[in-house]
Amino acid sequence: MKNFVWMGGVIIILITLMFWGVKGTGIKPPFELGVIHPLDNIKGNTSSSVVVMEYSDFECSACRTYYFMMKELMVEFGDKAAFVYRHFPLTGIHANAELAARVAQAAGKQGKFWEMHDLLFEKQNEWAKTADAGAMFESYAKLLGISVEQFKIDFASKEVKDFVRAQRVQAIKSGLQNTPTFFVNGQKVENPDTVEAFRAIIKDAIKNKVL
Repeated sequence: MKNFVWMGGVIIILITLMFWGVKGTGIKPPFELGVIHPLDNIKGNTSSSVVVMEYSDFECSACRTYYFMMKELMVEFGDKAAFVYRHFPLTGIHANAELAARVAQAAGKQGKFWEMHDLLFEKQNEWAKTADAGAMFESYAKLLGISVEQFKIDFASKEVKDFVRAQRVQAIKSGLQNTPTFFVNGQKVENPDTVEAFRAIIKDAIKNKVL
């Protein structure tokens, strides 16, 4: 009986330790699929009932392809839909993916998340396979005109690390395996082959409010 109680205590401690760092920074999981979280990175009409949510990896080549598609759609539907970017770095196959996610979040601390988001995808071929991408990431911060020193502090901070980890862990717990993965109004959609196909999905969501 004592062993059982002791094991139960260990399990509780492990669970507490797993989530303490995230909660300790004010980041309250879970980041539910399709549901906007107060800390989400959002572009477009944040009060819209139409939500396009993407789980993505900055080092993923397919995500880069969809980046150009999403950029066009954000311009077209920015006043009608909310576009949410969530981090899902595939750390097992992309060595710099988690670092890049933290880079974007660190830039976001200075109001430049989306600018860094664009830069990381557009310059993916520069940093993705680099053994030491740190210098490149700092050069991107300079390019965006933000404080490099503050950027470095935020990049290394527990808050930024926990934020990226929280979104990644929730994606895994929710059964996601690939990037990019899209949800429109909470429902997963098969990745459209063309911007025209994706445009039709969003138009249908706007028209019907639900898929």
